[in-house]
Amino acid sequence: MSVPTTQRPTGTETATGRLGDITLLPDGIPKVTGDFAYSSDLWMDDMLWGVTLRSPHPRARVRSIDIGAALATAGVTAVLTHEDVPGSKYYGLEIADQPVLAVDEVRYTGEPVAIVAADHPETARRAAAKIVVDYEVLDPITDSRAAMSPDSPLVHATPTQDHYPGGGNILRHVRIRRGDPTLTADVVVTGEYDVGMQDQAFLGPESGLAVPAEDGGVDLFIATQWLHVDQRQVAESLGLPEDKVRLSLAGVGGAFGAREDVSMQIHACLLALRTNKPIKMVYSREESFYGHVHRHPATMRYEHGANRDGTLVYVKCEVVLDGGAYASSSPAVVSNAASFAVGPYNCDNVLIDGYILYTNNPPCGAMRGFGAVQVCFGHESQMDKLAAALGIDPVELRIHNAMAEGSLMPTGQVVEGAAPVAELLRRVKDAPLPAAAPTDSYDLRALPGGVSNTTHGEGVRRGVGYAVGFKNVGYSEGFDDFSTARVRLEVVGGELVATVHTAAAEVGQGLITVMAQIARTELGVEQVINQPADTSIGTAGSTSASRQTYCTGGAVQAACEAVRDGILAMASARGLSVEGAALRDGKIVAADGAAVASVADLLGEEIVEETREFHHRPTEPLTRDLGAPGDIGQGAAHLQFAFAAHRVVADVDVELGLVRLVEVTTAQDVGKALNPLSVVGQIQGGTTQGIGLALMEEIQVKDGKIRNPSFTDYLIPTILDTPPMQVQVLELGDPHAPYGLRGVGEPPTISSTPAVVSALRAATGRPLTRVPVRPEHITGT
Repeated sequence: MSVPTTQRPTGTETATGRLGDITLLPDGIPKVTGDFAYSSDLWMDDMLWGVTLRSPHPRARVRSIDIGAALATAGVTAVLTHEDVPGSKYYGLEIADQPVLAVDEVRYTGEPVAIVAADHPETARRAAAKIVVDYEVLDPITDSRAAMSPDSPLVHATPTQDHYPGGGNILRHVRIRRGDPTLTADVVVTGEYDVGMQDQAFLGPESGLAVPAEDGGVDLFIATQWLHVDQRQVAESLGLPEDKVRLSLAGVGGAFGAREDVSMQIHACLLALRTNKPIKMVYSREESFYGHVHRHPATMRYEHGANRDGTLVYVKCEVVLDGGAYASSSPAVVSNAASFAVGPYNCDNVLIDGYILYTNNPPCGAMRGFGAVQVCFGHESQMDKLAAALGIDPVELRIHNAMAEGSLMPTGQVVEGAAPVAELLRRVKDAPLPAAAPTDSYDLRALPGGVSNTTHGEGVRRGVGYAVGFKNVGYSEGFDDFSTARVRLEVVGGELVATVHTAAAEVGQGLITVMAQIARTELGVEQVINQPADTSIGTAGSTSASRQTYCTGGAVQAACEAVRDGILAMASARGLSVEGAALRDGKIVAADGAAVASVADLLGEEIVEETREFHHRPTEPLTRDLGAPGDIGQGAAHLQFAFAAHRVVADVDVELGLVRLVEVTTAQDVGKALNPLSVVGQIQGGTTQGIGLALMEEIQVKDGKIRNPSFTDYLIPTILDTPPMQVQVLELGDPHAPYGLRGVGEPPTISSTPAVVSALRAATGRPLTRVPVRPEHITGT
């Protein structure tokens, strides 16, 4: 097949770390210097450009589409609508409710209506602008609570939620009941909390290159999080068998959940097969805001009851998530939100209702933290409120109720392995606090507002806030979550070389480094090559849910062990004693440390290659309410739990509503730090994303339309917004996980947001029940 110019193997790594070593990322320097090839850099000499026409309305019927003028444009080779989709006209991660191109109705602003191929991107854009769509504009459904009403118009006239008990616009309703939530308590606090719509804000926009193949299929080079689920959806819409739709991972410029869903994959392949030419598609930044899912906005109502000593008696919670126009991964997100709504605390009596609603707002789906982010803001705000009502130190209240090994989740699941909630809280509380701001002279850079010279210290108050959170690792509720890896060991140019091949997406988290570290550790080699990820090997699952090191790392470990066993079997067949032996530094080493043989000499020209799947231990669906008495929403739904705590010190100008974060301290249990450098980087990055949600990041949606689809108006933290961070890493191994590891990437995003807001409350005395916190929330104006 033809290969675009930027498609190349990762190559032999220069770093040679083993597990536990600080190991540099092989793609780190190329990314910093600008030499890394991203999916937007893909190029073929004879390629055409694809462009999408999108709906300007959040809800409208499509009466007709006139493509005549667009087709007549010089340089245009194809204009396609839903009538040109040869296979399934609908796709979706779990529920196929989203049209490839709008059929008879558009359900959100930015929904794809038609696609154009031309010899130049500007020609394609101008042709798309000539397409005439006759819309009957309808009133959009944009309020998620109003959408719950039986009287609300339906976003989907044909129900699509058969897989989950919902009804009307309710895509899924998760009910969790345990114990007796009707009990009375000495102290009761209630609260309502809101979380805005956050964008993943990756730097690399959606892009890819589809190349028609001689066998009638197509080769797609794409930046994604899950090659095989993309392959399935693309093949179904093209009406092709999956083996004729081949996907290869191109350079990914960040993901954070937004690349789990299909964006331009099907469109590029449709145009490539229609024109018989390679098709490149690259979204603009504005189009990217319409082209992927976002974090679900949430409204939450809580009631906490406690005894005078602070012991939680009951927790009641209602979580309403706005799923937007299509399902995406929303059913799993609301399950997570409900499961973690109480937080990492012991409470025997719970009543939780989690709802996910269809609306005509932009579709929402996976984003780092996956439902746990929203409810952590809710339950941690409640713990601060409860501590104030009881007159108890907020950290001590949390420690008093903290989960530990053997605690029960609201779902009745036993928390197995370490659950160091109390220790994490003590660590961040006991860490030294930064020095107080000087009162005689001020460096403007150290004040809220910075060098804009808004204050010389007058009106500035300091606050300290705390939060702790947790989340599941891996997929849940009975999903068979597994990964496949192939490992080959051979002699190349007189040197022992291991080659690792998986379909796992490297999105910047450092997976290719960890896979090489595993191969070096298990096989005792120096040189490791990571083959490019593609669909020629079995699935590795999604790069999400903090699962890849667990699952794909487990598969690489298993394949390496099989290769090692093959080497030892070869040695045994040649009369060598290898009982209890290992591979180390290119040699077979006996149990007593004596070298038995050189692996390279033993192999010669032979190759040992093994493929293995790693399936983690099973989970189970939550029980449903079937009308019988007893607990509801129970079951061992989750594989593993990861915990993190944060302390934030903030200076707040209470007169202007400006904030400067002075310092963040965080502690997290990672099980085992396979690459300590990457672990710290993940914690720092996740914390920064949580800071963004707390202070500035929100997609502004009014009447179903995005008002700030650019990085000019959608604000994300810069280096000037990111404070010094003290990171404490605990390694309390999980006996069920490969190498005892725990997922790292998501927990820091979960507890950082409420810790920031807690610090602002401490400085201002205001309740601050919504994130992101705006200046007017602080000043009260």
